[in-house]
Amino acid sequence: MRALKIAATGMSAQQLRVETISNNLANMNTTAYNARRAEFADLHYQQISRAGTVNASDGTVLPTGVQVGLGVRAAAVSVHLAQGALQQTNNDLDVAIDGKGYLEVTLPSGQNAYTRDGALKRTAEGLIVTSDGFAVSPEITIPDDATSISINAEGEVYGYFNETTEGQLLGQLSLASFTNPKGLEAIGSNLFTETEASGTSNLSTAGEDGLGTFRQGYLEASSVDAVREVTELIEAQRGYEMNAKVISAVDQMMGATTQVR
Repeated sequence: MRALKIAATGMSAQQLRVETISNNLANMNTTAYNARRAEFADLHYQQISRAGTVNASDGTVLPTGVQVGLGVRAAAVSVHLAQGALQQTNNDLDVAIDGKGYLEVTLPSGQNAYTRDGALKRTAEGLIVTSDGFAVSPEITIPDDATSISINAEGEVYGYFNETTEGQLLGQLSLASFTNPKGLEAIGSNLFTETEASGTSNLSTAGEDGLGTFRQGYLEASSVDAVREVTELIEAQRGYEMNAKVISAVDQMMGATTQVR
């Protein structure tokens, strides 16, 4: 019976949905994390009798025909882009992006990656890096004798020293934008790389070309809605159970068929 395979595709689809929800809940406290959503599409259809076919008995045209669906398939796991709440940390090197845009970082391989995680750190040499030690591009170095730093909304980094009252400009953070940010490939550690789907990055100054601005002393929280995720988890669980019941029902029907004498 086709119902066995159809129900099996339904169980696989609900399993993927549960896995996606589980990942969202696991990252509900991850800085600048955006929730994912599993999307599905119906599979092929078996055309037992095509709509519009001429009925051989009297020459009339069938208005609908007979199409039997063969189940469901995963179409995509899409990122729901949403601004997370800004949480104050009062840390000089914590910067949240209020609006669109990504920080560009350089991986050890030389490849560029992008992140909205603004929990920046300082190396022994004074270089501004991410929590994993990847240098922020363009590279900015804080001198050892700097007593404090300030980052304005446009990303300009100023260092303050004991012998001066005015800050010294050390560099400026830039923001990257993409035509289709949902097409970015997540590689873990709050990092993304560009793909053919996302398009190439466009670097601009914060506050320009529709990009957001920087907020020093803040971090962007995860956009995961725990209540919504739990609700969808219950729905996915019920969907899985119903598909399992279909398999059980088909098994009983096949058992009844084999017992016919």
